[in-house]
Amino acid sequence: MSESSLRPPADAGEVQPVTPPYWDEACKHLAKRDRVMRKLIADHGQARLYSRGDAFTTLARSIVGQQISVKAAQSVWEKLLVLLGQDPSQERRPLSVESMLALAPATLKSAGLSARKVDYLQDLARHFADGKVHVDQWTDMGDEAIIEELVDIRGIGRWTAEMFLIFHLMRANVLPLDDLGLIKGISVNYFSGEPVSRAEARDIAEAWAPYRTVGTWYLWRSLDPVPVEY
Repeated sequence: MSESSLRPPADAGEVQPVTPPYWDEACKHLAKRDRVMRKLIADHGQARLYSRGDAFTTLARSIVGQQISVKAAQSVWEKLLVLLGQDPSQERRPLSVESMLALAPATLKSAGLSARKVDYLQDLARHFADGKVHVDQWTDMGDEAIIEELVDIRGIGRWTAEMFLIFHLMRANVLPLDDLGLIKGISVNYFSGEPVSRAEARDIAEAWAPYRTVGTWYLWRSLDPVPVEY
């Protein structure tokens, strides 16, 4: 029996996972240019970055999870899905922008959201409803132009926008210098645990270009072998 035959059938409304087309080429590049990457790829080479959510849902989930534990975030998220008329067991179905805007702030707060996060979620929904984010044009837009659009939304800073570029759009050359995991991974793997400055991290990552996303991802794996899911 094949592995695929063991999987339950995918719901037609769910967004299915996609892996970056450049991944194998990036691994060859990194292994050739960087001895640390060569070892990390050998240790974790079967895993892959993948994207499996739509833009609005991915950003909404990032807002819900801010400054709370993973367990608490999941609990709030499932309650929010119920309020939006969605079965929590089908959480990979895209959220409806219109449904988010239709709920009163007090109703959204009943899911366990703070007043600030309610404001953030509704501002996010308004940006999508009003066409202030150009989702259909992102394929042809540069990373910084997309970041500029996203940080205009309340509750989304540069780090969240960079995570979105990596985990949703799967951009190849993102280097999130504000990410503590990236800095710690460079410290542990390149500087024997000594503190690392942003400038030093940028210098190390020069060898990874044009695949700095992949280098970052393998450093995350060196700290936690289980890939993060967004």
